[in-house]
Order: sequence, then structure tokens, then C-alpha cells
Amino acid sequence: MSDSFTPNLLNSDALTKFAYQTFQQGKQYFGFAHKTLSSRLLNALFDHKREEPNPLNQAMLQTIQSKIDRLLEADWQDAEAGVYPKQALFDNRWDDFFRYYPELWIDLPKIWARATQKRYQDFSAGISTAGYPDYYVQNFHHQTDGYFSDASANMYDLQVEVLFNGTAAPMRRRILAPLKQHLSQMPVAIGTTPQPLKLLDIACGTGNSLKLINQAMPDVALYGIDLSPAYIRKANDNLANNQGPIPAQLIQANGEELPFVNEFFEATTSTFLFHELPADARQNVINEAFRVTKPGGIFVICDSVQKMDAPEFEPLMENFPAMFHEPYYRHYIADDLVARLETAGFKDVATHNHFMSKYWVAIKPVA
Repeated sequence: MSDSFTPNLLNSDALTKFAYQTFQQGKQYFGFAHKTLSSRLLNALFDHKREEPNPLNQAMLQTIQSKIDRLLEADWQDAEAGVYPKQALFDNRWDDFFRYYPELWIDLPKIWARATQKRYQDFSAGISTAGYPDYYVQNFHHQTDGYFSDASANMYDLQVEVLFNGTAAPMRRRILAPLKQHLSQMPVAIGTTPQPLKLLDIACGTGNSLKLINQAMPDVALYGIDLSPAYIRKANDNLANNQGPIPAQLIQANGEELPFVNEFFEATTSTFLFHELPADARQNVINEAFRVTKPGGIFVICDSVQKMDAPEFEPLMENFPAMFHEPYYRHYIADDLVARLETAGFKDVATHNHFMSKYWVAIKPVA
């Protein structure tokens, strides 16, 4: 047989990459179309108009697209390097999409009314907020019931994907390379029976980050805490088919008071939490992450980009709290989380950015 008939693996990879780029481009177009159409429709239906304080010009749109392209290239390169399987790039809860996308439209007038009337603690009858921190009892993003109902949990991931034009998963996956590299080098005590490495996700929400971690490191035992029972229920559903050494252990708890003994986890993570915390709570969560992380372990944070790192995105950062209810965001984007991590005791803190997200990688020193 001629060599010309030999399958070309490079072409196969090129086809997979093209499929991934097409998949992501479709999500971008869908998110943009949804936001444009819904905004125009609601502005036409309601007397009170809502407009971004900093409308995006062509130069900003080009900058955004360039950042997205770089994010997606990094996402592809990590898959190529084996950080996670390439099929993970195409993972999507299509059952949730078709079930809950119509509900997203039905819910929009309620969100619009809540935003225009500045009702920030507006919850359905029967929802109890007793026992929760005051800072948590909010309609973050103006979403119905805040984080307190199953309906909110069911729509949350779809709302985030629309908000970020389909880039939420690629941004979350940027925590995986430093995690996997560090955990692969964690020493095993001589003379002990090998035990699975343990990882805690603080404020795990619907379990998206834990699911991505499982795809990259199926041998790691996963733990998660969140204040919302509804979101814990959704996370259990999302993680029902994970391949870990034990089922994911999910607990309702406050990140400021973790229900674990000292130095229990080889790794701790937190994704898109800190911008929704007041300053003292941020420090408390970091202190707790330090307490439960083993010496030599790693703490990885993914959250919103900050002013000091991306001045070109300052108009977007100003738009975000103006259009969404984010009462702690303005303080967060100027906050020094490196200093907070070092105050808690972490060392070797590294930071990097991808599109609208920023990452902190911190190590707990060995005594």
C-alpha cells in the first residue's frame, strides 16, 4: 500500500481542533445573540431602560476576541499535552440546555424588574435565609432566589455560559495544569499504604470545577463544600458519573469555617468565589484553606481578572457591577490576594491571567 494511504494523525488532530474551535465559536455566537436579543426585547417592553455605562466599541470587541482566541488556544494546548482528554473539550449538559433554556427566557422579566427596582434581597415564599451570613443573602446577578432554590441551581450554569459567551469551562480548566503538575510530584510517605490524594473545592456550586478536575485526575478523591443545599443537590447530580476512587463527598458548609481537620487535603481550590465575598470573609476563607491543606500542598484560585493586571478591561469591570448585582466586586478588583495568601502562610504565590479570569497558585510550605 502506498504511503499516501497511511492515516495521518496530524490531520486527525487538526480535524479535532477545528471541531473544537467550531464548537466554541457556536457557543460565542449563541451567547452574543441571546444577550443582544434579550436586552433589546426587554428594553422595548419595559419603561425603565438598562444600558451599560461603557458601551463596547469596535476596538474593545477586537481585544475581547483576541483574548478569547488565546484562551481557547491554551485550552487546546493543555488537551494536546495530556492534562485532560480531548473529549473533555466537548463536554456539555445538553439535557440541561434543552430543559432549562426556555425557563431562562421565562425568568428574564423577573430579573429585569428586580434589577430596575433595585430589589437585592428578593426571595420566593418559603425560602428561609436564617443562619446564613448577611453577605450571602443577596440576589447575586439579580438571579431569582439568589443561591437558595433548585430553580436557581438548575439555570445557573446556563446563565454563566451565556454571560461569558461559552468560555466558562475553558477558563475553569486553567486550574488543571498547575494542579496536576504539583500533585504528580507530591511525595508518598515511606512504609505507608498508598491512599488517594484528596482535593477540596471551596464553594463548589453545581460541581463544575470538580467535574473538570475528575476528567483530568480521575484517581483523586474529590470533596466539595457550598453554603447552598440546592447547589449541593445539583452538584451531586452533575457528579453522579464521576470516575473517582470514592464518590464525591459534598457537604453544606461555610468556607469561613471548614468542617475538616487540619492538614487533610493535598490540594484545595476555589473558582469564582472571592469576588462575591467582602474583604474579611476573603481572608477567612484563605486562612481556612491554609489550615486544611497539607504541608507541601497546593491552593489554586480562579476568579475575575483585576484592574492591576488588565487595565484594558477596566470598562468591562465597571460594567459588571453596574449591570449585575455584585456588591463586593469593586473592592475585589483592587484587592491584593497575593498579600492575603502570604498573610495566611502560603509561599511561592504565582499569578497569571486568561481572558476575564485570574489565577493564584500558592504552596503551603513544609515545616
